[in-house]
Amino acid sequence: MPAHVAESDSTPDPTGTTDPAGATDPADPLAHERAHLAASRAALRGMRENVQALDIRDVTANWVNAAVLQSQIDDRIKALADLSHTPLFFGRLDYLHAVGGELAEGADGERFYIGRRHVHDAAGDPMVIDWRAPVSQPYYQASRTNPQDVGLRRRFGYTGGELTAYEDEHLTDPAEAEHTSRLLQAEIERPRVGPMRDIVATIQPEQDEIVRSGLGGTVCVQGGPGTGKTAVGLHRVAYLLYAHRERLARTGTLVIGPNRSFLHYIEQVLPALGELEVKQATVDDLVRTGVEVRGEDEAATAVVKGDARMAEVLRRAIRSHVTAPVEPVVVVRGSRRWRVPAYEIQEMVDELLARDMRYGAAHEALPQRIAHAVLVRMEEAGEAPDDRVQNAVARNPAVKAAVKAVWPAVDPAKVVLRLLSDAEFLAQHAEGLLTEDEQKRLLWAKPARSVKSAKWSAADAVLIDEAGDLVARTHSLGHVVLDEAQDLSPMQYRAVGRRCSTGSATVLGDLAQGTTPWSTESWGEALFHLGKADAVVEELTAGFRVPREVIAYASRLLPAISPGLAAVESVRESPGSLAVREVAGGTEALDAAVVAACEESLRHEGSIGLIAADARIPVLGAALEAAGHAYLSPGEETTAASRLTLVPATLAKGLEYDYVVLDEPAAVVDGEPDERTGLRRLYVALTRAVSGLIVLHAGPLPEALVQA
Repeated sequence: MPAHVAESDSTPDPTGTTDPAGATDPADPLAHERAHLAASRAALRGMRENVQALDIRDVTANWVNAAVLQSQIDDRIKALADLSHTPLFFGRLDYLHAVGGELAEGADGERFYIGRRHVHDAAGDPMVIDWRAPVSQPYYQASRTNPQDVGLRRRFGYTGGELTAYEDEHLTDPAEAEHTSRLLQAEIERPRVGPMRDIVATIQPEQDEIVRSGLGGTVCVQGGPGTGKTAVGLHRVAYLLYAHRERLARTGTLVIGPNRSFLHYIEQVLPALGELEVKQATVDDLVRTGVEVRGEDEAATAVVKGDARMAEVLRRAIRSHVTAPVEPVVVVRGSRRWRVPAYEIQEMVDELLARDMRYGAAHEALPQRIAHAVLVRMEEAGEAPDDRVQNAVARNPAVKAAVKAVWPAVDPAKVVLRLLSDAEFLAQHAEGLLTEDEQKRLLWAKPARSVKSAKWSAADAVLIDEAGDLVARTHSLGHVVLDEAQDLSPMQYRAVGRRCSTGSATVLGDLAQGTTPWSTESWGEALFHLGKADAVVEELTAGFRVPREVIAYASRLLPAISPGLAAVESVRESPGSLAVREVAGGTEALDAAVVAACEESLRHEGSIGLIAADARIPVLGAALEAAGHAYLSPGEETTAASRLTLVPATLAKGLEYDYVVLDEPAAVVDGEPDERTGLRRLYVALTRAVSGLIVLHAGPLPEALVQA
């Protein structure tokens, strides 16, 4: 059996057992490990002090270079911060044979401490190995059937940053029985107060395989509630930055989430792993194209605007600005006149159209093509023009006038404005693509006078972004993580895909949690629109967050919302974690019961989420205030004053709380435009709890949730 060691009789062991014996350490194994922790913290402090002592005046006299270098130094100091409640190492590997330093950040030997970041002593010898190093992988992957040359795997338990326990697993000892790590289980079930934290100490083998997949390919992770798909995506970014630091430093990385509350919730994960340079954004942030989003579309209109067919409508509309030349171009240089006939210019235009160049690139190329034709005539006449002459001809007023007439510059926003305002223009370019009814949905009832005065919607901004890419190429990043991807429209997928057209992506989502009218029904279709049709699709079905009783209850909805999708099998046994209560007496009685349930939940440790249909939020907020309970909004950090967050159902996705009170499931369903979307929204709300869920209802429950 594994050995468990507690700090003392007065300090509870998180595993529940104690055994002072240690097979591989001195007489007091825990003291030995604490000493290594203290030495590692001192070494990290020394690393940080060395950086702080750098004098940039010794290496540069240029103020610009000095500012850049100082910024890099400041970032390095932040990355070396010693967070008091974040253990420097969480595990240890004892190999059976010596491992070479090329696999272990320069450390040769058999014993390695595994932590969130690399730590070395004053001599440069590693004291803690980064979890992403090759030598660390067996910590997550080794098993009794495949020990990977590891004799002992040790896990450490911490309380408030203090090392309080350890647990050993002798992978090559046939006498040691298979067991479930209690320290691992305790870490998974630790209360979730505050923002999302990393799972670096608890990554499971199937998750680790995804995390360490290569930069060259795109990975799509289908995962139900509590399977850790978001954490896997974030840890994959951290791994890729470790394995491909220089490349990604040049090309950049980006995490895309569904809303600002979600991004605020996850924003501390990567910094805790020492990664400070990863940007975060929503899709709406990506497509801010200089227009102000002030309007909102009806669902049916947004569906049409988000349809992939709109890309071709926009392409036609952009290209419609190209017209046939009607006059020759005559360039006067000195006493000579050089003439390029209209038919020759038409040939140039046809060739550029056939190459399917971006509109703006072709607009820049056409004057050079005309100038080249003039240079050919000059050479035929015995002159010897060079590139400077060609550039001068390209800037000639006659050439510029011809280009303006034949291939004029276009404003993407003005093109979209005209499509949404001019029925004839829209019909011309949507012919064979959109039906008459769909075209009517797109047209504004009251056309805007200008780009600035138009009440653009979020879907309009995506159209402008698409039009902008047709004119000029969008900058591509090295890697993009797209979370809650099931909720994107085809046009939104295209917008994200443009940001990683020359890079790779990690796509995360759950088809059963698609709650937009345009949400995808298959990952194959989504990946096609993203431009990553060859991506590998992985499915996570083991749940580590939601208790088994709760996920089983929520999974009753799956046949109605996503037939054929596998239910999550939770590893968490939490008897009594679910309570479904019917409240008699109408709305006022329900409000009082909700407040009482929140008070009941607040008697537990951890965060509390009260989730309700958006329309019920003001009423429940008033009820909580009347009862003297302060509450937070989604994304706000818990404080000493309040651990309770009032969550509109539409903002619950991606968030998690130790205890959840769910108000009136039928109201959550009724708050959506159709029953299937409503049931999906309810599925999301039911699966936000980590430790316990109380469901309160005065009206009938949705049929799928009623006990047979």
